Amino acid sequence: MGNMALPRDVSYCRFDAIAYGSSMCCWLRRAGLGKGRGRILAAFLNILALSLLVAEEPLLAPRGFPNILLVTADNLGFGDLPCYNPNSEILAPNFDRLSREGARLTQFYSASPTCTVSRASLLTGRIPQRHGLVRQLPGLEGNYGVGLNPAEILIPQILKQASKPYLTGCFGKWNIGFAPGSRPTERGFDEFVGHASGNMDYFRHNYRDRHDLYAGTAELHREGTYSTSLFATAAIDFIQRHSKGDRPWFCYLPFNAPHFPSPLNRRPGENNEWQAPDWAFEACGLSANEARPEKRYQAVVYALDFALGQVLDCLHEAQVEDQTLVFFMSDNGSFRLGREGIDVGSNAPLRSGGVTCWEGGLRVPALVRFPGLVKPGTVISAPMWSPDLMPSFAALAACPLPENVIYDGMNVIPFLRGRSSATARSFYFEYRNHSALRRGDWKIVRETPSEPWQLFDLGEDLREKRDLATRFPGKLKELVAERARWLHSLR
Repeated sequence: MGNMALPRDVSYCRFDAIAYGSSMCCWLRRAGLGKGRGRILAAFLNILALSLLVAEEPLLAPRGFPNILLVTADNLGFGDLPCYNPNSEILAPNFDRLSREGARLTQFYSASPTCTVSRASLLTGRIPQRHGLVRQLPGLEGNYGVGLNPAEILIPQILKQASKPYLTGCFGKWNIGFAPGSRPTERGFDEFVGHASGNMDYFRHNYRDRHDLYAGTAELHREGTYSTSLFATAAIDFIQRHSKGDRPWFCYLPFNAPHFPSPLNRRPGENNEWQAPDWAFEACGLSANEARPEKRYQAVVYALDFALGQVLDCLHEAQVEDQTLVFFMSDNGSFRLGREGIDVGSNAPLRSGGVTCWEGGLRVPALVRFPGLVKPGTVISAPMWSPDLMPSFAALAACPLPENVIYDGMNVIPFLRGRSSATARSFYFEYRNHSALRRGDWKIVRETPSEPWQLFDLGEDLREKRDLATRFPGKLKELVAERARWLHSLR
């Protein structure tokens, strides 16, 4: 087709075809049909989808493929942002802006309700039981150990296979292993500024008694600089430099905010309190000496919002916002474990929070903006989850996924533009003793393997208050059987 411009709807048809092809390939692999006729069909669908995408390449962006900005927050609750919860007292004008300029996803899930595991699933497109990192990395030994299996393929490694290989940068919290061979610049990222651990002091950048800030693999000392601002500045520098060239870029910006403060990172005698810059407290109408934890938390989230705004402004100033997909999500729900002064985030109206398989642990705020593809100010209710981002980004970059790897997501670009519904999909969750599976509006949950399954209709009971297991035994049996199919695919 050369450079002939086609009607916009024709380019959208391409995304529908890619979604069908990639989802069919994933289904065939999960069903164990990766050999023989199944493998041939899967390969054919991959080639068909890829050819449709490449044929339309000029419609994606003037330079070819779109830039991708993936932003994550750390333990930000479903009910923290005003664009999700009108009763929230947190000031978040830039999250509101992103919601207005793009779409708000109301049924987006993290693959795990805890930091380490959710990040591994996000970057691999695979559930924890498939990639093997099923627990939070413990202490110095765990955070600086191997972590995620080095054989796992990450998003930046896939994007490096594009016809114009993506320039890749990671700026923020890593938390999936930092031993030699496990660090970001050894896993597909060209640049890295961030920390290895699951949490660090926002100003001193230490994890327990170890300094924990790096540029590449070398220690970086920026004591006194607020970590949220530091990571935003590094991402902005990356975007400004690489938007001048002719290659697309992938910027992964995993903020450590608003992760709760850890007493293990404090000096003797210091209060363990939420940390934010003085200007963030002032903007929220608070004193820097504010004692109430819930108010200090508001300043932490406001500083995160301000940093997001700086990055969005950078896209505009670099004249690349129209050719950049921006995707934001929280890594898991806010923790609601009853810890005084710590568990102050909100998952309203969802039940419970982090480290559980209730909705408050798994369903997270997520926003997406892609001018010309995502209609501004829309609400997308199709159920999706973090493993969908790997195949979606691969499709945008026209990169086929490895045939010998089972992926648990699908290309959701058509869902982001509001054309298709994904309600027939099932989503499998397992963390520690907690288990859950969702299919359509129905969900089964149990907190220990010895408990009977509870059944909920999320369409009518978002708070998961009315157990319908005895009322709808057939539906319960159907979801338990679907979970068994997931377990069979893990063998």
